[in-house]
Amino acid sequence: MTRSRLLTALTAACAAVLLGAGTAVAAPAATADTGAYAPLDRPGPRLSVPRADLDASLSCNGPLRGLAQDPILLVPGTTMDPQVGFGWNYTRAFDRNGWRWCTVTLPFDATGDIQVAGEYLVHAIRTVSAQSRRDVDVVGWSQGGMVPRWALRFWPDTRALVDDVVGLSPSNHGTLDSAVTCGDCNPSFHQQATGSRFLEALNSGAETFAGVDYTVAYTALDEVVVPNTPGVASSALRTGDGAVANIATQEVCPANAADHFAIGSYDPVGYAVVADALTHDGPAVRSRIPLSTCLQAFQPGVDPLTFAGDLAAFVAYAGDSAGNAPDVAEEPALAPYVYR
Repeated sequence: MTRSRLLTALTAACAAVLLGAGTAVAAPAATADTGAYAPLDRPGPRLSVPRADLDASLSCNGPLRGLAQDPILLVPGTTMDPQVGFGWNYTRAFDRNGWRWCTVTLPFDATGDIQVAGEYLVHAIRTVSAQSRRDVDVVGWSQGGMVPRWALRFWPDTRALVDDVVGLSPSNHGTLDSAVTCGDCNPSFHQQATGSRFLEALNSGAETFAGVDYTVAYTALDEVVVPNTPGVASSALRTGDGAVANIATQEVCPANAADHFAIGSYDPVGYAVVADALTHDGPAVRSRIPLSTCLQAFQPGVDPLTFAGDLAAFVAYAGDSAGNAPDVAEEPALAPYVYR
C-alpha cells in the first residue's frame, strides 16, 4: 500500500470514529450531489471499444514486472500522437532516469469523442497496473491531462489503481477559444469548449477523488486553454477529496514565458513540476523546485542541437488536420452511463 493510500484509510477510520462520537464531518465524495449525472461510486459500464484496438493503443519501453517504482502512463494532447509529442523530450528524460513508461495512442489523434478516448484510458490504467502490480502515475498534456479524469469519474475501480494524475495545462474546465470559434469542429474541440455538456458531466459531484494525488502545472501565457491565469485558471482543480496542487509556471519563475505548446514539450519549469510530483508522496510542492530551473533553456531530454527541428515537427503535426476526426456541428451526445 502506498503512503497516500494508507493515509486515505486512516482518514476514513478517523472519520468513522468521529461520527460515532457525534462530531460532524464532511460527507465523502461518493455521496456528493451529482445532479443529473451518475453517482460517483456507481460501477462503470463495459468498454465498447474492441479489446484488440485497446491493446494496440498501448506501448511501453520495457516489461512492467519487478519495478521498483510506479510506471508512468503518458497521454497526448488534442491533435497529437504520443511519439511526436513525447518522443523528443519526456520519454528521453524518463529513459535516462531509468523510469518505466507507457504511452496510449488515442483515436483520430485525440480529436474524436473524448468519451471514447476515456475508454482507452480505462484499459491502459487497468492493464499497466495489473501487469506491474503497482499503482500507475498518469502524466498528460492538454486534453491528455484531462481525459484520465473521465476514466476516474465514471469507472470508479480505476481510482484504486492510480497514484498520481499530473496535467500540463490540462483542459479541465475547457477553453473559451473553442466556445467562441467552434462552428463545425472536430468532436473533441466541441467537448473542450467552456460550458460544454461533456465538461459539466466530467466535473459533476467532485473533480478529484481520495487516494489520488493531482498536480496541475499551467502557464498564465496559455493561448489555447483560456483563461489560465492564477485565480481563474481553467486548468485548476478545486473540488473533491483528492490531494491537489495547482502551480503556474510563473509562480515558480516569474519570467517564465512558456505558452501552451512549450509547457507540454520543452519548458523546464513544467517538467520540474512533473518530476517533483513523480518523485515524492503527494502532489508537487512549488517550494521544492530549485530556482536554478529558471536558468535552464530546455527540460531534460531535449537535445539543443535538434531542438528547432523537433519543435517545428511537433507544432506542424499539431496543426495538420490529416487523420483528425471529421468536423461536426455540435458536441457528441453524452452516453447513457453518464446519467443517473
